[in-house]
Amino acid sequence: MINNTLTSYTTATSSIETDLDTIANQPIGINELESSLSLSPSLPTTKIAKQSWLVFAAAVFLVSVPVFIEAPLVRSLPTISVVITGFWIWLSLRLMSRPQTYLWGDLLLGFSWSWLTGAIYWGWLRWEPLFHLPIEAIGLPFAIWCLSRNWGKVGNWFYLGSLFGTALTDLYFYLVDLMPYWRQIMRSDADGASQILKNALFQVQTPWGESWAMVLALALLTVGLATLGKQERHWYAFSGAVLSTILVDSLFLVAAILA
Repeated sequence: MINNTLTSYTTATSSIETDLDTIANQPIGINELESSLSLSPSLPTTKIAKQSWLVFAAAVFLVSVPVFIEAPLVRSLPTISVVITGFWIWLSLRLMSRPQTYLWGDLLLGFSWSWLTGAIYWGWLRWEPLFHLPIEAIGLPFAIWCLSRNWGKVGNWFYLGSLFGTALTDLYFYLVDLMPYWRQIMRSDADGASQILKNALFQVQTPWGESWAMVLALALLTVGLATLGKQERHWYAFSGAVLSTILVDSLFLVAAILA
């Protein structure tokens, strides 16, 4: 009886491994892939931890990329920036069609929403800060819809983390009354921008500005570090997006000081 049971188990396991090997060697539909991945054995704990930290690092990188690459591009070529979103989506779906690269395609799909909304706002609407958060939240219904179906968790939580960081940053601008400087600097030349940044810095260095900076930075740290305590990879994507907001905001502060 025991031998028969072991033989049946071995046969079933070999069948699953054969199916997974077949999947690994050819592109398949995303829904079919997710169903097949549920058959695979659990990864070793050390490998899961390493992969989770790679997701965290990738999330930090993807939040920082628009600051150095998309921002300059979108000012001169906004239409091209929007079109590039199609490439990101195509690439993400291609990556998601294979088990070996599914995770990174998932993350890239969430980044596609951040890229698209950034291209729209900074390309045509950057003169009005009140439009910033609503435009950045264009992908929110899609993210909620996907998460309600337990699909694309890594990418969608990355997008939500990025949006959360954006919301707190914009809240700081409202509370410290930096919106007028935002409007001025978007309409000024390079020489005028330097003086506007200095004026904005004076506003930040008041007790009110410094107090709110500490409060909101603490909120970002608390939320970002709290989610690192969870084992799921999508929380690492969320945490990386949230904590990298502090990095990006710090870069803007350094730019204002150097100006």
